[in-house]
Amino acid sequence: MSLPDLSSPHPPGLACRRVAAEVLEAVLHSGRSLDQQLDGARPHLGMGELADRDRALARRIVTTALRRLGTLRVLIADALDKGLPDAPRIESALVTGAAQLMFLDIPDHAAVDLSVRLVQLNRRDARYAGLVNAVLRRLARTGSERLARLDSLALDTPDWLRARWVQAYGESTTRAVALANSFEPPLDLTVKSDPDGWAERLGGRKLPTGSIRLASHGAVSALPGYAEGSWWVQDAAAALPARLFRDVAGRAVADLCAAPGGKTAQLALSGAKVTAIDRSEQRMARLKENLQRTNLQATTAVAPAEEWQGGDAAFDAVLVDAPCTSTGTVRRHPDIPWLKTPAEIEVLSALQMRLLDRAIELTRPGGTIVFATCSLEPEEGEHIIAAALDRDPRIRRDPIAAAEFPGLEGLITPLGELRTLPCHWPDADARMSGLDGFFAARLQRI
Repeated sequence: MSLPDLSSPHPPGLACRRVAAEVLEAVLHSGRSLDQQLDGARPHLGMGELADRDRALARRIVTTALRRLGTLRVLIADALDKGLPDAPRIESALVTGAAQLMFLDIPDHAAVDLSVRLVQLNRRDARYAGLVNAVLRRLARTGSERLARLDSLALDTPDWLRARWVQAYGESTTRAVALANSFEPPLDLTVKSDPDGWAERLGGRKLPTGSIRLASHGAVSALPGYAEGSWWVQDAAAALPARLFRDVAGRAVADLCAAPGGKTAQLALSGAKVTAIDRSEQRMARLKENLQRTNLQATTAVAPAEEWQGGDAAFDAVLVDAPCTSTGTVRRHPDIPWLKTPAEIEVLSALQMRLLDRAIELTRPGGTIVFATCSLEPEEGEHIIAAALDRDPRIRRDPIAAAEFPGLEGLITPLGELRTLPCHWPDADARMSGLDGFFAARLQRI
């Protein structure tokens, strides 16, 4: 089997494969989040040097590799004669190459040759060029047949996380969640007004919640209405908790852990006097930019929300969208299953309880508290509310009625809490299906 001709050291497409492999390696071996590297304050340097088309391809390669990582690792292991060498960059080259072969519409020769060239860029890795070439050529020939024999829905969720979901939701629902997580999600928008008109103008669909869903999109900032601030990006499930306050016009509302500001914007649009609190200056700057673009007003404060005193103000309503493991957002953040650990659930649930305690203190008697997380883990949702109700007589559950969300009755639990799963809202077109996994509960301060 021949290696590629090296007469052209940097052929088209090599740079974006290198970026994709390096981003994947940083996720799996350095614990750097995908968002941090693609869109954060200190992104991977190579991303900014790529043309728009190559940047999009690099993103697509690495997100596909993460969505299908368990399956890809098994396919690669089966194609190896002796096992994978202890060299992270070789694994990244193999995984990104295999992702192109098995799941992306990329010619086999391009996927193989550019992956081999990738390892040849580094002198220490170059000795593995023959191995990468052999493995990927074997996958090009027999990978589809091997893939058909695998249970990808089980493989692509780490064992510890899959076991938790089976315990909480059952085997059938866990498989449905895994299937939903295997697809790139649609783009959901919250519009300031006229959802029917915006759905038509953007070529999207109005959802039962009033959000607009687009199956495909390019740069968000290039879409009609972005510059004018007519809408903002927000998953349809993420748009539900702010609606649990009912009428907030003229009321004082605190939004704890507010950035990037989708819920703050919803509350401000509804006429609330919003105070938005977040510990991150960078994230708060993004919230302010979004408010400015949408021409909405809110008072802001940079502080740890669980410690924020608020000038001893008593609010009519407090929203706690608490930091969590975010396991309900794997569709959008496919690195989460490979970055999070069971130990983080305990740490974050303790923070969530402190945030809820602070919200209770900030809420006037008769006021409303909404607690939400984008986690599928009961310890970060249902268990938090049950524990708070058991120990604090100043609050009581204000059950969410099915009538508040016509057509979404299945999202309301028997206790009157909101629970969405990624497999909810199935659609014949996978590009238009699914929701982020969210939990939300409404409480009243007595």
